[in-house]
Amino acid sequence: MRIAIIGWGSLTWDPRELALVDGFNPIGPILPIEFCRVSGNDNPPRRLTLVIDDDIGVQCQTYVALSAFDDLEAARENLRSREGLAHVNGIGFAVKGGASSARAIERHPKAVMAIEAWLAASDFDAVIWTALANNFAERAGEAFSVEASIRFLEAQPEEHLPRALEYIRKAPEPVQTPVRAAVSARWPQV
Repeated sequence: MRIAIIGWGSLTWDPRELALVDGFNPIGPILPIEFCRVSGNDNPPRRLTLVIDDDIGVQCQTYVALSAFDDLEAARENLRSREGLAHVNGIGFAVKGGASSARAIERHPKAVMAIEAWLAASDFDAVIWTALANNFAERAGEAFSVEASIRFLEAQPEEHLPRALEYIRKAPEPVQTPVRAAVSARWPQV
């Protein structure tokens, strides 16, 4: 089974223990993504990370790599481990002509349909991706907006801000979102 892994953020530039046949290429589905998840728990640096969000996400080109695993559950477990998730339910999946992840459908149903259509037209048998939800309001204490995102970053301790900005700056070039533009305007690189 040929299993594609979709990436749009740190997976593409920091795969760590993710077992890949080759690197990520910009051939994935166009998906609605935005920097609307607060990662880092309560340990610094807290940062904004990219997730699929059908409502506020911006349509962006995603990247794909071929998993070194040919077993769907092993590939999902490998991605779960790389993402540091407690449970494999946070890893979405779709099988060509078969089932798709109920959790991913619950979190971003329109994006799952786009992924399924992309998979049907590809030479892959299955696809997996990180299917985490927008948690900005819960973790940042206010509703998501570009302005709220900037306030969240401004509130980070000065010594942790460079690491928080790194995640946004290192996202693949095609991933252009309103938060990324606002960060570039607020903290231009010299």
